[in-house]
Amino acid sequence: MVIADIPQLTEECNTWREALRSHREEFTRMKNELQQAAAHITSKEALKDVEHYENQFDIQLANIHDLKQSVKSLNKAPFHQLVSDESTIPEMLGSSYEKLATEYRHLRQTLHNIKNDFQQFLVNYT
Repeated sequence: MVIADIPQLTEECNTWREALRSHREEFTRMKNELQQAAAHITSKEALKDVEHYENQFDIQLANIHDLKQSVKSLNKAPFHQLVSDESTIPEMLGSSYEKLATEYRHLRQTLHNIKNDFQQFLVNYT
């Protein structure tokens, strides 16, 4: 998506931040589910998977937080970098947006994959 003006950039950033909040809540819930399931798992192989998912949840929660902060910073940037030509987005800000858009899409796909893998793990071991 090409962002042409600051209101559009702000709207997109707010949408991303809300989605990231939602992912954070979902991964926190899954982390709690994992802790509950781990109490009933005795298989060494399954316990290795538990450790793997614990690590993944921690890593992804940190990634969500970092990206959310980057989006928040980008959302504030237009007010500091505005040029006087009718609130168009400076080129540097546009490239920052594109970089974050790519990071957001990649993270969203990673989170989706982990979620699906984890759901399959729960089906197999609980």
